[in-house]
Amino acid sequence: MRGRLVRLGPAFDSMIDGHSYPKPVAALMGQAAAMAAALAGALKFDGIFTVQAQGNGPVALLLADVTSSGNLRGYARFNADAVAKLDNADTVGSLMGTGHLAFTVDQGPDTDRYQGIVELVGPTLADSARLYFQQSEQLDTDVLLTSAQGADGRWRSAALMLSRMPAASSGAPILIASENEETWNRATILLSTLTEAELLDETLAPEKLLWRLFHQENLIIQDSKPLQAQCRCSRPRIASTLRSFPRVEIEELADENGHVIITCEFCQTSYSFTDQDLLAVYEP
Repeated sequence: MRGRLVRLGPAFDSMIDGHSYPKPVAALMGQAAAMAAALAGALKFDGIFTVQAQGNGPVALLLADVTSSGNLRGYARFNADAVAKLDNADTVGSLMGTGHLAFTVDQGPDTDRYQGIVELVGPTLADSARLYFQQSEQLDTDVLLTSAQGADGRWRSAALMLSRMPAASSGAPILIASENEETWNRATILLSTLTEAELLDETLAPEKLLWRLFHQENLIIQDSKPLQAQCRCSRPRIASTLRSFPRVEIEELADENGHVIITCEFCQTSYSFTDQDLLAVYEP
């Protein structure tokens, strides 16, 4: 078996800073970010891994991505009034309605993009992730996701993913079918004993948490990898995006001062373009 443990503290807290997300939306965003990091950590790629959920509920879009160097970003598109009216905003179904969850690996223009899609099912994003691995990858996988705001006002999120690797995997022990099934069942039962409080507890070191769960399972802990909140927006990137639209359409967006203000949905950074700036953007 192979697992990935992800804990996001300041990285996630700063990622949602300035977005004014209602608590249910922030919690869902935290689960998506932790899941993106966990799934990306299980892959070998050079580029961007994206988790994207779309639905017909109060939260129409949920997006989180992580680069192979560990830079995280994400945002949610939602109807604040509709979220506020929810009697039960603790499930994916109530927040997002019906829709789908997509996983995308983008390694640049010279490589074909990989994308897997699964229906949004169950009360959590983890339920849809389990279904995806079962249907598309034929790989037994269990996923725990959690996100919460602490008494200090800071948000934290975490994920723990466990997968049963194919019998032919390098280094896999030789087990008969019954032993293989028993080992997997035992591991998932142990995983289910983990509480959300333990998963988010900053005073409980990752190594100790994993040792508590799997110390009888020949546990091998690999080196950790840092993750940080880092948007990829920049003025040159925004200018390049503007050039993909007719200039007359962009000029119609100007405010009373004649400035076109473009705000990044991920980090909320605003970029102002004057007439002279637009001239430079669109000049041959």
